[in-house]
Amino acid sequence: MLVCGKVNDSEGDMMYLARDYNVTPIVVPDLGREISLIKDFKAFITLFSLLMRERPDIVHTHTAKAGTLGRLAAICAGVPIKVHTFHGHIFDGYFSPMKARAFLLIERFLALFTDRVIAVSELVKDEIVNKLKVTEDSKCVVVPLGFELGRFLQCEKLKGAFRKELNVGPDALLVGIVGRLVPIKNHTMFLGVAKNIIDKKINPGIKFVIIGDGECAGDLKKQVQKHGLENGVLFTGWRQDLASVYADLDVIALTSLNEGTPVSIIEACACAKPVIATDVGGVRDIVAQGENGYLAASNDVEDFSNKLADLLCDEGTRARFGSRGRELVRTKYSKERLVKDIESLYDDCLEKAR
Repeated sequence: MLVCGKVNDSEGDMMYLARDYNVTPIVVPDLGREISLIKDFKAFITLFSLLMRERPDIVHTHTAKAGTLGRLAAICAGVPIKVHTFHGHIFDGYFSPMKARAFLLIERFLALFTDRVIAVSELVKDEIVNKLKVTEDSKCVVVPLGFELGRFLQCEKLKGAFRKELNVGPDALLVGIVGRLVPIKNHTMFLGVAKNIIDKKINPGIKFVIIGDGECAGDLKKQVQKHGLENGVLFTGWRQDLASVYADLDVIALTSLNEGTPVSIIEACACAKPVIATDVGGVRDIVAQGENGYLAASNDVEDFSNKLADLLCDEGTRARFGSRGRELVRTKYSKERLVKDIESLYDDCLEKAR
């Protein structure tokens, strides 16, 4: 049974994916990203009532808000097994130091009642176990993400459609960034890099493409106008046809201040595209410096710009990075591997509970 909250207007709604698999999620309207005492309490009551009615053996939560309310409801409802996945963490770059500290204490408390804590990478596990002391090592296990990679592994047949839509010729170099337009993704840095590269006049046909939407969209568009980048930066909004988008991009960038395991980088690698990303969170688990992409210092526009310029000027390196990236993610991040890992973890939890 899949239970989820309601996305904000500025977020992309992936309900279409559930429909594709004939899954009808139970939507809790009061379960949202923003903190609201009244709505959060109502969401907790809804979740508690649901768990009391359904009596599941396992409750598995994801994300900070749903992880907090879902596990509290599971504890109160007497659910035997509680599992929570950290896809990253919210203790760096999201909130003020005081709020981050409060949320860290809440996570430590909830971990006492959680049977298994899943980290999506070794780096994320190291942070939540050794640095943040959220839980002990024996309770935390690494389960990398898994995806339906087939459409990305065969994206070459989709080449040309996205460029045609953008009215961009085949010889133009496209640098894309895919994700929510929110502060943690640091699109302001991406625009700084765009200005640097355009000013260097490496190639008159270079375009920087921002794929996604979010609360920062209006401000980012103002920045584009302020720096005179209207001809070099394109906004596409949310896209469902990401395989065709990646197929026409030459380089995929990521400028985040913090990440767990960045989905856009895995998808880019599956599409045999070179990547350049800030060296934060679990990015290093996917991007090997000089093997399938480049890592740049966090918030360092010059470092990022110089490495991106090298990629844009070297078609051979782009092809080599893309090929190596595809081989890296083909099996490590497959859906089949993920399903097997989670099933094994559930079986282990059930056996110990007996």
